[in-house]
Amino acid sequence: MKVAFVGKGGSGKTTLSGLFTSYLAGSGAPVLAIDADINQHLAVALGATPDEADALPTLGDNLTLIKDYLRGENPRIPSADAMIKTTPPGRGSRLMTPREDNPITDACVREIGDTRVAVTGRFTDDDLGVACYHSKTGAAELLLNHLVDEAGEYVVVDMTAGADAFASGLFTRFDVTFLVCEPTMRSVGVYRQYTEYAREFDVRLAVVGNKVADDEDVAFLREEVGDDLIGWLSTSRHVRAAERGRHRPIGELEPANLAVLDTMRSTVDAVERDWAAYQAQAVELHLRNARAWAGSELADQVDPDFVPAPPVRV
Repeated sequence: MKVAFVGKGGSGKTTLSGLFTSYLAGSGAPVLAIDADINQHLAVALGATPDEADALPTLGDNLTLIKDYLRGENPRIPSADAMIKTTPPGRGSRLMTPREDNPITDACVREIGDTRVAVTGRFTDDDLGVACYHSKTGAAELLLNHLVDEAGEYVVVDMTAGADAFASGLFTRFDVTFLVCEPTMRSVGVYRQYTEYAREFDVRLAVVGNKVADDEDVAFLREEVGDDLIGWLSTSRHVRAAERGRHRPIGELEPANLAVLDTMRSTVDAVERDWAAYQAQAVELHLRNARAWAGSELADQVDPDFVPAPPVRV
């Protein structure tokens, strides 16, 4: 199942991404974590040192390799240069699973603890003033378009802050999007903006409160976000220790906070993906991009009869 974490900058979405990923991995579930946030802190949240995180290879630096591998022998995509971030898979394309090893994972994925981790990459000096961050998150979007995960497999993505995710089709690639919301009007404002933009695309949104100190905070969140609120995390010594570089086993998280992670997993596990609808949404976003800026000829990349699916297990 594919899961995203979004929210206002500073709301704690990277912290929640890391906690949820560690919780899943601690249960023995296979997890691929992707850092698609411009600040790139997920690896450290999962236990890497800052130096180890800085040394990780990036999806953005391997975009040509990613495109060339994923296009496979798809006759509609003659070269890596012909692919854009929204290009959907078709017959002949290579589809990936979260657990497999291939040239992309060899180049871009590393293990931190029990979790496979990929990062989109920070801005470089050459990027400053001339590139937008979507040139890097486009690699993650291509990866998710071609990733055929099954029930019991998890892909967790830490997204950019606010509503910036709507500048690409990446926001449609998830079974559940968790919006991390502090008990403040500014954080609730991001929630309202996100729900407004997401409504057209049938995005399944669940709100997780964070930095909740008392019953008044809970009442505020319930009043502002209603039934979208599925739980909330209170102040955590476990999290504070991790932020100081002292990572502890996820089982030592406070019981009430651990119960919220359990609710989040149940929310994800209750979803059954419709692969045909998933592909149709990818095609719709690709055609929008083709018409808006990429060139209408890229509509020919769409294979109208193709629906991706996980491999058959024997």
